[in-house]
Amino acid sequence: MKATESGCPMKLALEDRTVLEGVSFGHEASVSGEVVFNTTMAGYVEALTDPSYCGQILVLTYPLIGNYGVPAPRADGALDPPFESARIQVQGLAVQNYVCEFSHRTASRSLGSWLRSAQIPAITGIDTRTLTRRLRERGTMPGWLFPAHMTLDEARSKAMAVDMKHDVFCIVAPEAPTLYSAGAPSIMLVDVGSKDNIVRSLLARGASVWRVPWHADVSEYAKRVDGIVIGNGPGDPSDMGELVEKIRLLLDRFDKPIFGVCLGNQILALAAGGKTYKLPYGHRGTNQPVHDLLTRRCYVTSQNHGYAVDSDSLPDGWEPWFVNINDGTNEGIRSQRKPYFSVQFHPEAKPGPEDTNFLFDEFIKLTRTLART
Repeated sequence: MKATESGCPMKLALEDRTVLEGVSFGHEASVSGEVVFNTTMAGYVEALTDPSYCGQILVLTYPLIGNYGVPAPRADGALDPPFESARIQVQGLAVQNYVCEFSHRTASRSLGSWLRSAQIPAITGIDTRTLTRRLRERGTMPGWLFPAHMTLDEARSKAMAVDMKHDVFCIVAPEAPTLYSAGAPSIMLVDVGSKDNIVRSLLARGASVWRVPWHADVSEYAKRVDGIVIGNGPGDPSDMGELVEKIRLLLDRFDKPIFGVCLGNQILALAAGGKTYKLPYGHRGTNQPVHDLLTRRCYVTSQNHGYAVDSDSLPDGWEPWFVNINDGTNEGIRSQRKPYFSVQFHPEAKPGPEDTNFLFDEFIKLTRTLART
């Protein structure tokens, strides 16, 4: 690392008393959050701005991070890739080797300078392989990222934290509905921390998108649109009782197509009467294989979630749609009677493979067909 980007000694401590020492390349402050790992080889800009990571300390397992820099800041209200939201969402970042000398035609600044401008702590020089094995063996757990001159007790008392049961959904959701107008059909995106590429994916297929915060009157907006998407977001879906009840009302009152993505899969399952549970260390990466139970085809997918739907809890009239080939967990559900379906992975990717982009095509096609009847 250049001398201009070298920082103070930093520590990352886990709840099980594991402590790793490294050097800062971000903002020098104390933060706390759930420590999770992502196995993606590229796409750190997309990952850091993904609202699903709000409240978490992200560990990137690929050993070289920062080599292609960060693009220029986007304009307010823009949906420019590769950013997936208007700001960095993670509490902190941990990598093995930070590369400050970046090279890319779109890059305007280093990863470290971006993190410092957003006041996000980051640590480099730690053994991310050992850390990942610890999280795989013992599951995700709370942690603290802090300057090494502090004791752990001092770090805990001064740490900036996000209350994952109360604050997180308010932080990531927009304050008011926004209309992105392109054409037909019209889609309502229920936003609990949705990635911008969900909006981009719908607009690219000619749709108009009402981006509606989860705390708004979604039933009123549902009357105006032809289809509904429930987007991704952070946290425990069981903490979203208010939204679950709103979606349950939509299931009872409307026959318009509903498509859930990631957290949207869990919310739809809860609204239908199913249950969810926490995974030991979640699925976070771009190489998660899933099996389509209807077509028998397999796809490689991008995922970022810590909870899953209990397939055995689905009520009559609902069925599992996709399963994870690695561990057999649920990766999607569908109604056998109405045009309601959802997936646990990210068909919009960013980062990751675009193998399942066709799900947006099928959703828009179904929405257009039913809108004409």
